Amino acid sequence: MPIGRITRGTTNLNRLRRVDRWICADPRIRSVLTHAAAPLAVDLGYGARPDTALELAARLRAVDPRVQLVGLEIDPDRLAPPSPGVRFALGGFELAGLRPDLVRAFNVLRQYDEDEVAAAWTQLCGGLAPGGFLVEGTCDEIGRRACWVLLDAHGPLEFTMSWAPTHSDRPSDLAPRLPKALIHRNVPGEPVHALIEAADRCWDHAAGHAPFGPRERWRVALAMLRAEGVPVRIRRGRSVDNLLTVPWSAVAPST
Repeated sequence: MPIGRITRGTTNLNRLRRVDRWICADPRIRSVLTHAAAPLAVDLGYGARPDTALELAARLRAVDPRVQLVGLEIDPDRLAPPSPGVRFALGGFELAGLRPDLVRAFNVLRQYDEDEVAAAWTQLCGGLAPGGFLVEGTCDEIGRRACWVLLDAHGPLEFTMSWAPTHSDRPSDLAPRLPKALIHRNVPGEPVHALIEAADRCWDHAAGHAPFGPRERWRVALAMLRAEGVPVRIRRGRSVDNLLTVPWSAVAPST
């Protein structure tokens, strides 16, 4: 029996492109997929249309063409016909009994209470294959702003904010898209609030680099954050997105 609640089901083509780019570039996720005997990914709660599930499958197969993807939905009316390498099934937090190497659960927990998140994370992570990962988060309706948490079988590892450089004025514009575990913690005294304030402050201080574009300005702001002692993880190479990734310990709720 599927465990969970039916989501609103709203979706849009290419809505999850930012998190998908991050997933496919992350060396830890790439490694678990390429070393799996039969790599399996799950898109949990893909919504009223299968678009984002099909997009994730195509992007993952660029990493490893052996990847199979299962889209899970609680609402049987949303089940879509199979495509090459992709099938759809009834399922929720129990993952339909599958043992995937990767689970993407986006805009699923928004309708839950904050105190329900830990149990959902525990159940999802308990269903992962050895070494597997869960990516759980939230984005806006057209995917310009997104936030997510990376978890493994032991719990949350990292928190990431990602946004289109030309469509956000400040990092704090992402506050309404914080995942359920953090969105109510964006208040003074909480670590995630302090992080967002620091990101805004460094962004403002980097205003002199604005003529070189928002990506260059953010690169300088990230260096300022690091100089302030924020444990920012900076990926190698360039990204089309502005990214802010920190260990979960840097944003974990204080109580």
